[in-house]
Amino acid sequence: MGTALITGATSGIGLELAWQLAEAHHDLVLVARTRERLDQIATQISQAAGVGVQVIAADLSVADNVTRVAERLRVGRPATGLSAGAARPDVPHTVEQVAARPIDLLVNNAGFAVGQSFTAGDLGQEHRALNVMVGAVLELTHAAIPGMIARGHGAVLNVSSVTALTAMGTYAAHKAWVRTFTEGLASELRGTGVTATVVNPGLTRTEFHDRAGMEADWPRVAWLRTQDVARDALAAVRRGQVICTPSLRYRGVNALLRLAPRGVVRRVAGHAGARTRY
Repeated sequence: MGTALITGATSGIGLELAWQLAEAHHDLVLVARTRERLDQIATQISQAAGVGVQVIAADLSVADNVTRVAERLRVGRPATGLSAGAARPDVPHTVEQVAARPIDLLVNNAGFAVGQSFTAGDLGQEHRALNVMVGAVLELTHAAIPGMIARGHGAVLNVSSVTALTAMGTYAAHKAWVRTFTEGLASELRGTGVTATVVNPGLTRTEFHDRAGMEADWPRVAWLRTQDVARDALAAVRRGQVICTPSLRYRGVNALLRLAPRGVVRRVAGHAGARTRY
């Protein structure tokens, strides 16, 4: 049994990752802004899957909140590691027991649509997005990696997007940073027993898109299921794969974006996608 810390864990891909990891008998540390929602999900997962769940209510756009999560990642007591075949415990770990366990898998998933153009938008909103999708990923990964290296095992899973290869505003820029950062990290970690994986989902059905009414904007074939994205991402982590793009159709989109002239990419997939979170 291992322990995974997931940011943005109360909805969408983050929530599905939490359920799939729990079903594979891993303890969880769930991070999100709303304590009530965290407590509700922690109870559901613990009762259904028989694992221990710690929650940390934190807004990752706020520096001292990120610092609190980073402190949790520095907990370093030895553990057995993350493996798909770990045996289910007879009794779930208590919250206190989970809080004392080191993190074997860090999932940097938290993010949100910027929802505005850069030139006419609010600079505060841009700073919040940058803090959550770039700053927090940087700080939390930096906090987690030394302990993982010292223990000789561990993994980081960063959630990027197919938009990383487009020109869809600052959201795409943040996700491009996540992708490149993960590739560089994976190279640096070679031979340590620690891996880094970046998952690049396309449009994925989540509560975010339901609330925004975006289903009508895109054909049904464009949408992925959170279950499939999470399954592919975790399989990639277990293989030590660096880049994971779920679904054949989005791997095709990814290839086209790489091959197309950047002028064409800017024209076809430019700022019009600024309100979309992939």
